[in-house]
Amino acid sequence: MIWYILAGLAAGVVSGMGIGGGAILIPALTIFLGIGQQQAQHINLLYFLPTAALALRIHKKEGNIEKKGLLPLILWGLPGSICGALIAVKIDANYLRKGFAIFLLAMAAYEITKGYKAWKSQRSKS
Repeated sequence: MIWYILAGLAAGVVSGMGIGGGAILIPALTIFLGIGQQQAQHINLLYFLPTAALALRIHKKEGNIEKKGLLPLILWGLPGSICGALIAVKIDANYLRKGFAIFLLAMAAYEITKGYKAWKSQRSKS
């Protein structure tokens, strides 16, 4: 039970920052709690609803929502989420797991590169 609490807390903190708690929650559920990839993704989607609603409320109150471009993101995101859900329930869980791992590695590489460029730029100014 403690692992569920820790996974939920860590994913909640990351979700509140707007990063995406699934990057924490899905690996925690699959690696530490032995839940299958597809079930972990289903849990993540259900987990996302209340946490996103609360984070949205706080970010809106603080004026952190950029409204320009929001409508096209929503309009294209809805069919994208339908397609993604249909694909996720049809493909083998091993492919889903590998695809998610590749996505996480790509995001990590992007963030490291972005951080390095910012560090290098800041260092050259001093």
